[in-house]
Amino acid sequence: MDRNPSPPCSDAEEEEGDAVGNTVYSKHWLFSVLTRLIEVIAPAEPDPAGSPEGARTELDEEMENDICKVWDMSMDEDVALFLQEFNAPDIFMGVFAKSKCPRLTEICVGILGNMACFQDICMSISKDENLGQVLLQRLCDSDSPTLLETSRLLLTCLSQPEVANVWVERIRENPSVYDCVCFIMSSSTNVELLVKVGEVVDKLFDLDEELMLNWIKNGTCRSVGPSADDSPEELPDFKIVPCILEAANQVRSDNPEGLDVYMHILQLLTTVDEGIQAIVQAPDRGKETWSLLYDLVCQELCQPDDPPIIVQEQKTVLASILSVLSAMFASQTEQEYIRMRKNMPLIGSLIRILQYMEGCGKRAVDNSKESEQEESGRTDVNEEDFHLKILKDICCELLSNMLQELTKENTLEGLHQGHLNEQTCSCAFQNLLPLYFASVESFLEVLREADQTLADNLEKRFPSLKVHT
Repeated sequence: MDRNPSPPCSDAEEEEGDAVGNTVYSKHWLFSVLTRLIEVIAPAEPDPAGSPEGARTELDEEMENDICKVWDMSMDEDVALFLQEFNAPDIFMGVFAKSKCPRLTEICVGILGNMACFQDICMSISKDENLGQVLLQRLCDSDSPTLLETSRLLLTCLSQPEVANVWVERIRENPSVYDCVCFIMSSSTNVELLVKVGEVVDKLFDLDEELMLNWIKNGTCRSVGPSADDSPEELPDFKIVPCILEAANQVRSDNPEGLDVYMHILQLLTTVDEGIQAIVQAPDRGKETWSLLYDLVCQELCQPDDPPIIVQEQKTVLASILSVLSAMFASQTEQEYIRMRKNMPLIGSLIRILQYMEGCGKRAVDNSKESEQEESGRTDVNEEDFHLKILKDICCELLSNMLQELTKENTLEGLHQGHLNEQTCSCAFQNLLPLYFASVESFLEVLREADQTLADNLEKRFPSLKVHT
């Protein structure tokens, strides 16, 4: 059965005053579906089979079809307002409290998610403390479709500036949210769910540094709501970084946007000292993080057989990854996994990113000239230039720090492997000078010991270096 069948053909036009707002949907039909929904969770007569109220785990086909039509119709603002006036959120509260049917719970959360897309309704839903708490409890659900719709609803509310703080505060005061989110990130194989949960975490961390700090420091076992037998269910001692890494590994192959989200979460962690320490303090965790990011940069993103324009597509995820690598490199240079002898391919990848950006920069200039009279075109180019500049700044900072750590042995290895040659070094110098003059000068001294001829050629191409030697 389709998840969301098409909305019903209505006879509303034939009944004056029956139409919902400016739509052709029938008020009477919507009333009847919501009334039947109430009867599903609170039947007027006992079930002949002796089942307790709301204990049915499956919807009958007709009811599922009709409530799915309401789900689709709720994307229309007039319908959403009508459902609000009919107190549909209160009905859904009853569903969440009594229903044992995962599909029904998923649909009701999905309808609320559609209704929350409209500002006034979102404010009403958000200010209902009871409903807010019940919705957060849905994050402890074992049903992936329900978790997906709950995450979508939370992201919608967090994206509304008028109510975002209400949800941040509610989540901050509800420790079970941390445990449930970490459990999803660390154990789910549902890529769509992982991406949506990641977007929620990313939004939360972006909105509230205090909440991010609390989650970084978290890690104690908590009781997170009733299990199937209504006894408290205790989850493991979660740490935020391993959960993020596990989720990132799950989405990296199937969903580039999801990988971008989780890399940005890691980048947000590195904006505070506690976040950097959460990544690097435990050697195994630091090594796991470095290895993942290293593999992404050196083996998956912006590869030699990719066209240079690929850097445009990957600029945001690359900026996040390189920002985290830079923070780790600056704080943990004594760790074995950061030793330069193991990271020459990373230097090669950083220079390749700069080379690709040079190509994109020339292309952007050409496009700008061609569309000089098109205002929207210029805006797009300027925005692209802004993101590329951020990537370039982060890339240059990391490259300059790594070049300063190179020894003669490292440099010989880089020359042998092809990561360092006149072309790549020229590109590096072109981008690093004059801001990182000290780093370039330090590297040139080491390079002179490894390859005097190459060092002399580079001095000729960059006369400012020769003056200071």
